[in-house]
Amino acid sequence: MSSPETQQTIQKKVVIAACFGTFLEWYDFLTFASLAIYFSVLFFPSGDPVAALLASLGTFGVGMIVRPLGAALFGSLGDRHGRRTIFLVTIIVMGVSTVCVGLLPTYEQVGLLAPALLLLLRMLQGLSVGGEIGGAAVYLTEHAPEGRRGLYTSVLQLMGPLGMMASTLQIIALQYFLSEADFKAWGWRIPFLLSALLLVVSIKSRMNLHESPVFRHLREKNGLAKTPLRDCFRDRQTLGRMGLLFFCISAGGSLLFFSAQVYTNVFLKTVVNLPAAQAGALVMISTLALFPATLFCGWLSDRIGRRPVLLAGLISGAITIYPVFQGLLHYGQQATPDTTMITLLLLVLVIPLACITGPQTATLPELFPARTRYTAVALPHNLSAGWIGGMSPFMVTWLGVHFGDPLAGLWYPTGLLILAALIGLFFLPEVRNRPLDQ
Repeated sequence: MSSPETQQTIQKKVVIAACFGTFLEWYDFLTFASLAIYFSVLFFPSGDPVAALLASLGTFGVGMIVRPLGAALFGSLGDRHGRRTIFLVTIIVMGVSTVCVGLLPTYEQVGLLAPALLLLLRMLQGLSVGGEIGGAAVYLTEHAPEGRRGLYTSVLQLMGPLGMMASTLQIIALQYFLSEADFKAWGWRIPFLLSALLLVVSIKSRMNLHESPVFRHLREKNGLAKTPLRDCFRDRQTLGRMGLLFFCISAGGSLLFFSAQVYTNVFLKTVVNLPAAQAGALVMISTLALFPATLFCGWLSDRIGRRPVLLAGLISGAITIYPVFQGLLHYGQQATPDTTMITLLLLVLVIPLACITGPQTATLPELFPARTRYTAVALPHNLSAGWIGGMSPFMVTWLGVHFGDPLAGLWYPTGLLILAALIGLFFLPEVRNRPLDQ
């Protein structure tokens, strides 16, 4: 049996390996989104700038569309052949695809081959991310110490904000030190090429890992699923909990993350009309506050249970989103914007988000039996992130334009959070102490 020191070392390696992949995913996600306006010029015909930008955004969206396919593919492989093996494959595919974006020839150099290659790489990224997210949650949770899964796995949720911060700061620095012409000519490639360093660290850390103890136990007793995806849909309890994950936990998390960390920045810049640097700095404060809040909520879910913490996040999120944005509009459009009140309002949104992100990573694998866990987690989580969370920017913007009220679009996340809270109240079980090898 491993000594406590050896076991602790293994757990640290698992955390690092899981976190680097999630960090790389979000780093790539925001870098591509931030540079869409440049890609529209570099990779698409320049005759119609609007059509080129839409094509660029559409290429970005393809990555979201194929994520569920990747979840089904890699989830099934992970349940049949092992968490570690697929965990390594997904990070290699995602990392290599990201680096290759920085090496692509432009439309001016190779014509239509440029957007075709960009589309192919985005599809590979989307497929790998679909397997990566579920795999990281399952692998990390199956290595977590008993009684501390919530706190131990909540670290994974910090990688999203960290990846977004690293990407944003890097692009700001490049645009500050490079001329517009240099950034357009070659500077945009640097964030993608630098991701090669993250890829090397991720591969090295994952090569040193062992298979999860839960999967080894299943394999030893010949309990592996031969058709995991089919088994998920055949088992009524598993299928019901996949629906719970889709409509409740993953939907709530993606909606709250969009509202608290993404749309607040857009709202402060475009509706409140704060200077971009000031809006970014205010949102950055709330992002920094999210780190300790997430860890605390993960710890709290180990003490009082996953269910009360998750429900508190869904209910408080549904209650606070609309009035918080009303307050941002009120205090931001004064003769001298009240930045203190704006900061406090942004911190209000951090609380429900942390209540979801803290226990979420541990809760997802705890909901499902070991033999189909990878598939059952990855598929509904990626579907929800793409269909519900991914539609948030479009729906919030469209509703605001349609009703001529910038706050009208906020009824989209509010309404869905109310639905998620009701589903959670009636159907969300307590899974804190559930044995993972069942």
